[in-house]
Amino acid sequence: MRADLEALLEDAVNSGASVGYRAPLAPHWKQAFWNGVAALLPGGAHRLLVARGPEGDLLGSVQLSLCTKPNGAHRAEVQKLLVFTRHRRGGVARRLMEALEETSRGLGRTLLVLDTLKGDCGEPFYEATGWHRAGQIPGYTIEADGAFHDTVLFYKTLR
Repeated sequence: MRADLEALLEDAVNSGASVGYRAPLAPHWKQAFWNGVAALLPGGAHRLLVARGPEGDLLGSVQLSLCTKPNGAHRAEVQKLLVFTRHRRGGVARRLMEALEETSRGLGRTLLVLDTLKGDCGEPFYEATGWHRAGQIPGYTIEADGAFHDTVLFYKTLR
């Protein structure tokens, strides 16, 4: 599964996803990224959800980071929704987010937050799936060409 996850991150970055890395993604970055995720999982405050196809092939993943502070026990942050380019526009992201919301409810989390690059394909997706725009941060990321790009903050209240 590790090789599939590394390939997923590489595919996302190399197809333009703004997930903290620049294309082309060097092998050490994809290894370091998934090492970091793996280190968080045993503590229970971080979850990794994956979507698989009928043959067991990895289609995508999403992460949930639970707030561990007493005043934030009701909230979590959605991180790194990734879907292989060849599986996009087929409902994978929607299914991953539905599973993430169900997992969140099961953990007593009623408020989810996330951010996405302004103008990215994630922006209309989140709006179409019931997320509310909370604001925008100018100049949040620096792209490979040196240009600054804004990020958009979203939240969703679970019932």
